[in-house]
Amino acid sequence: MSRIGHFYAKVPIHWKLTIWASLLLCGLFAASNLIQFVFVDKWMAKQEQHRMEQDMKELLNLLLSKEVRIGEGDHTDIRHYLERANRRDGMIRILTEGGTPIIVTADNMPTAMVQAGLPSGSRMDTHYADGMLISRSPITIFDFRGTVEIVRSVEDIEGLISAFYRIMVICCLVAIMVSVLGGRLVARQLIKPLRSMNETIRKVKQNGLQERMAPGASKDDISALKMMFNDMMDEVERSFLQQKQFVEDASHELRTPIAVMEGHLALLRRWGKHNPEVLDESLRISMEELTRLKSLVEELLTLSRAEKLEENATVERCGTPVALLNAVVGKMGVAHPSFSFKLEAEELDGISLAIGDSHLEGVLRIVLDNAVKYSGDSREVTVLAERHEGKAIISIADKGIGIEEKDLPYIWDRFYRADKSRSGGKLGYGLGLPIAKRIMHSVQGTISVDNHPSGGTVAILTIPVTPD
Repeated sequence: MSRIGHFYAKVPIHWKLTIWASLLLCGLFAASNLIQFVFVDKWMAKQEQHRMEQDMKELLNLLLSKEVRIGEGDHTDIRHYLERANRRDGMIRILTEGGTPIIVTADNMPTAMVQAGLPSGSRMDTHYADGMLISRSPITIFDFRGTVEIVRSVEDIEGLISAFYRIMVICCLVAIMVSVLGGRLVARQLIKPLRSMNETIRKVKQNGLQERMAPGASKDDISALKMMFNDMMDEVERSFLQQKQFVEDASHELRTPIAVMEGHLALLRRWGKHNPEVLDESLRISMEELTRLKSLVEELLTLSRAEKLEENATVERCGTPVALLNAVVGKMGVAHPSFSFKLEAEELDGISLAIGDSHLEGVLRIVLDNAVKYSGDSREVTVLAERHEGKAIISIADKGIGIEEKDLPYIWDRFYRADKSRSGGKLGYGLGLPIAKRIMHSVQGTISVDNHPSGGTVAILTIPVTPD
């Protein structure tokens, strides 16, 4: 059995589908033929039995109506009645109470072929025995008591059923061949999208991720499978391009400070170390670039932790969101004394948010830092917290220079930064908003950034409220 299973495991899937489809079609056809055969066999036997019972009733009525006397004198008239009622390959007998035949008429059937018998009761008895259909009925005429027996051969019926059986066997053999061909066609149709998918994957391997499956004209499950495959390939290609862009951007950002430090260290090695002013300037610039490099590495680590947090989210709570907002806004006010920060968060008093304190503080710092960087000359930032339909909505708005519409769809991409003129030379690394987005997604929240109608930008955080 294990050998059969091992062999079956090696059979290609299209042959497996062919085998199962053929077996299914053949099984259905065989079951249909068997049901028809059994039905016809039973129906013909019933019909013949009913016809014989009808003939028996007619013969009894005839004998009773003629008021014939059985057992006395000549039986020529009675035999004449029996011959008229008899059929080909049949026999009719009238028996005494003891089962002795006294009148017999037969057509191509030896009388000794069927042993005389009596009915099992006082009613008509019809049954099959030894290839014969036998009907016996008691009869009483005047002082005669006996049995009328009708015997008929069922060879014609059996021959017809046998011919019908042979026809069905031949049809079944033809059906097996047709089922194999039909199963093959069904298997080819079922395997066709898989082969197309296999061919597309082969082209992807040769030509790149831009290859796609041709969509089907019909709106069936196969077309849905093709659409899902193409959508998956779109996601894979998009993820691959983003990863490629991320590696290129990260390499560029890492290479810049390293190149600056390398240039200054080479300068010091050649002759700058003997000049105190050049030495101090090179060390200062190298330290600045080292600090910048350290900041970039920390942001990359933060982004990696945020992505892991999104995959393995744990339930944390911020029990005092108002106090946390006051603390974060207060720290930003100390760090940027020339800015005016306005906070309204009374609606969040007494509720808990489905986000950890450190994560909420990190997201607020990212958004507030962007508001400070891009506030322009207004130097005014407004933080408004509200509660709506079981969620806390925190909006951070500035009145700065805003974001160009062409840049808005890409601000969530890693290392993406808008036009340099927007920041006045104070560009970050383009990792803050991607970090904030992943943190918000990990807590089933949302974050969006858009231009404010009156100028500047507004960032909106939506965080679920946890039950007390």
